[in-house]
Amino acid sequence: MAGLNKVMLIGNVGADPEVRNLESGVTVATVRLATNESYTNKDGNKIEKVEWHRVNFWRGLAQVVEKYVKKGDPIFVEGRIRNRSYEQDGVTKYTTEIEAENMVMLGSKGGQGNTENTNYQNNQKPVTKTENSVQTPEVGYNDISELNDGDDLPF
Repeated sequence: MAGLNKVMLIGNVGADPEVRNLESGVTVATVRLATNESYTNKDGNKIEKVEWHRVNFWRGLAQVVEKYVKKGDPIFVEGRIRNRSYEQDGVTKYTTEIEAENMVMLGSKGGQGNTENTNYQNNQKPVTKTENSVQTPEVGYNDISELNDGDDLPF
């Protein structure tokens, strides 16, 4: 039986994207995405909880993120959870990240109140509603190992 690894997040970008060009020539953009939820506890108090997610965008999708996504922007991200480990100073560290396959920029254009949602997939073209195929990035071991920035925190 095959499994399913699918993540969908809607949140706000916590900082401008960090964009790197790996030795292999591949561009990767990393975004810290905040998702929040609120609920009322049994005492009637409103509780708000924020989760931070580290999201990696690859190749042309990374270039779109670099050009158009800024701190505070609301975005929708669809992708996969990736767990990886790396060595730092002789210590094995672990991190969980989201590998983006699709992104939709949410919100208003130019502050005019005109909502414009632009959907980008890893084929780097705006996607019409009739398209339903997702092209996933081909990420090799060397690409992942080059992501080690010494920071095992997701924010």
